[in-house]
Amino acid sequence: MSANTSHIVSLKMYIEFLLQYQRQLSKLLEEIDALADEFEDYKIIRSIPGIGGKIAATIISEIGEINQFTHPKKLVAYAGIDPSVHESGKFKATINRITKRGSSRLRQSLYTAVQCGLTKDRNPKLRTYYNKKREEGKPHKVAIIACANKLIHWIYAILKRKEAFKV
Repeated sequence: MSANTSHIVSLKMYIEFLLQYQRQLSKLLEEIDALADEFEDYKIIRSIPGIGGKIAATIISEIGEINQFTHPKKLVAYAGIDPSVHESGKFKATINRITKRGSSRLRQSLYTAVQCGLTKDRNPKLRTYYNKKREEGKPHKVAIIACANKLIHWIYAILKRKEAFKV
């Protein structure tokens, strides 16, 4: 066998391996969707415009049981999107970053959900809130985090009430 022929054989094996991997991955994704569909909370969170199946499943898996949080601000802190406070004596910092002390997966999912909600105005309530923050002079990323904070308050409310989001 020539070197060229062995490269072709290797390439065919590699392509077959990738195709097999893609088939297994799509089968797993279907199973995840089927399992997630069995949860009432999954369907409730999906009622928020801009939140799709994968984001909803991630949010559910990261939050767990909503009753473990007694207030929406505790859920905000768990997500790590609450502002850090820098104070000492009379000094008060003007720039306060988010704490990032909570679940990074939940934080990323919320960020993605906000981005999806704002594109093509899928979520008019979120777009209105974003525009309000921008008119207040907030930079884009600060407005996005404010929207994520608002979104987590909505998620908390609808999961506590066990009812779908009203647009």
